Amino acid sequence: MKSFAHLAVALSLVSSCRARPDQSRASGETDSTSTPAWLASRAREQADTARGSATFHAFAFHDAIEASGITFRHRIVDDAGKDYKRVHYDHGTGIAAADVDGDGLIDVYFVNQLGSSELWKNTGGGHFTNITDQAGLRVEGRIGVAAAFADIDNDGDPDLFITTVRGGNMLFENLGGGKFRDITAQAGVGYVGHSSGAVFFDFDNDGLVDLFVANVGNYTTSARNPQGFYVGREDAFKGHLHPDRAEASILYKNMGGNRFKDVSRETGLVDVSWSGDATPIDVNEDGYLDLYVLDMQGENHLWLNDHGKRFHDATAQYFPKTPWGAMGVKAFDFNGDGRVDLFVTDMHSDMFVNVPPTDGPAENRKVDSAGVAADFILNGKGKAIFGNALFANRGAGRFEEVSDAIGVENYWPWGPSVDDLNADGWEDIFIASSMNFPHRYGINTVLLNEAGKHFLRSEFLLGIEPRRGGVTEQPWFTLDCKGADAGNPFCSACRRPGPARAECQHVDSAGRFTFMGSRGTRSAVIFDVDNDGDLDIITNEFNAPPQVLLSDLSTRRQVHCLVVRLRGTHSNREGLGARVTLVLPDGRRLLKVMDGRSGYLSQSVLPLYFGLDQQTTAQRLEVTWLGGRPQVVEGPFASGQTIDVVETEPPATR
Repeated sequence: MKSFAHLAVALSLVSSCRARPDQSRASGETDSTSTPAWLASRAREQADTARGSATFHAFAFHDAIEASGITFRHRIVDDAGKDYKRVHYDHGTGIAAADVDGDGLIDVYFVNQLGSSELWKNTGGGHFTNITDQAGLRVEGRIGVAAAFADIDNDGDPDLFITTVRGGNMLFENLGGGKFRDITAQAGVGYVGHSSGAVFFDFDNDGLVDLFVANVGNYTTSARNPQGFYVGREDAFKGHLHPDRAEASILYKNMGGNRFKDVSRETGLVDVSWSGDATPIDVNEDGYLDLYVLDMQGENHLWLNDHGKRFHDATAQYFPKTPWGAMGVKAFDFNGDGRVDLFVTDMHSDMFVNVPPTDGPAENRKVDSAGVAADFILNGKGKAIFGNALFANRGAGRFEEVSDAIGVENYWPWGPSVDDLNADGWEDIFIASSMNFPHRYGINTVLLNEAGKHFLRSEFLLGIEPRRGGVTEQPWFTLDCKGADAGNPFCSACRRPGPARAECQHVDSAGRFTFMGSRGTRSAVIFDVDNDGDLDIITNEFNAPPQVLLSDLSTRRQVHCLVVRLRGTHSNREGLGARVTLVLPDGRRLLKVMDGRSGYLSQSVLPLYFGLDQQTTAQRLEVTWLGGRPQVVEGPFASGQTIDVVETEPPATR
């Protein structure tokens, strides 16, 4: 037998690329008895459009939350409920995934606002068990926002960072076997403020992952609600107009020994955007990761990395216009040209319009900003895109915004999760979407990649919409209008504010009003939950239980795929920042970036999944490690294999 030891690669057969007998319902089948008419109409329209698409979509997802054993439920603060105000608490929380105990199965961490966030262990076959307490991760009394897994000490297991709203951020070291300990104080990363997204990346190529923490800005007062959280400002949505409320994001350098140092000013990366998230992307392909930082209410910023020593704002050079109300971001190669593109979702622009649910085409267009007050947009409207943006990388540092031509606009988007849902070798997009109370329901969006030329809207085709049972809303809060809540403005108005329909819900004889709120997803992570060879989706919902959306693709046709895991030696252990290209027998090249960005407010430790379409083998694997050093692993590789690539040592310098 031929040995591949000299290639620093190990192959192992996995069950995850094998098909099972067909045992699912028809693709896109909906429960017409409980589905609202406008959703049923959308489903019919989407089915009509799909008839002309060659992209494989004859498969479906179903919500297996009960069978999964997951009982986590996201709980909100009152500022997003009975004391509702336009404040950034309603931006919600993330979900992150990693194999925390080294058993080869991906576990899931759900972030919560009220009550502890929870770690759920994958026990196989799509089943999970709550190990929050055993893992040492129960945290009470902090409003959780984001979660990020990464191996900060290169010991082979993922550590966990959590951001909060004025509760102090937290870092937990994985001690092995899924046991964690709080090392926040030792690490020096316990910043107390209005933190949001967290991104691990190695900005100076020293083999240790550094940390960027996005801070929104001061949107709360010093008063506390009985629930214990700081009450939001009445004018929080105008916070970007008040420079004194700015809260600079933080770049921490990993110093080794579980210690970090704030080097924001030292490196020149002082970003005071109202930022919710960010992503690393090497825009000039010099081997050093740059940082694209979102602004939820203003211009985004590209911070160009000067060889790990300094950053400077190069936004105008690369992205002269950016989405005004940016929420989520993902860097990936959508058109298969071997260059990394950038997708940015914009939710806040949609807050300026009230699109009726029957007007699907309007949801897929940019927002008309004519009705937006000019003084609400700092630096003028000329630099803003009012909607999603897909920046196609044309090479030589040039990016072209192609979102409308490609078909990736949607309504009320939060963050994108990207992977190959139909295993055809093209990256697809799941966009967690919908505002909640007091707005009407918005659909989660699935965009299947039509060979890099366009995206096919597929959420109804794939059974992700309508939600199970056709549900679009749920009880949101109850008011005792003849008692403790008599002074609440909702009692006197007995209506939902803004564009929602005006009515009281479920009024009882005691005068208690139960108000309904729309369902909405905040973040999602994509991986093979049940190890059957296709990719599934787990969501974190706002004020509701998650969805565990299992795909039946492997029962519909033979799934051909390869899974790639990286192990850095000179680079950081997980290979964060590396680019991996799989070369197929017909010469097609599939590029994936190892960045861990798995959704809004989320960073995960997941292997790279390559769908091979109808190919059964791959010829070669090309890895460009952080810093630009290439490594080639020759095949052939048969479908169904996991390829473990260990970084070879760099050549000795003379």
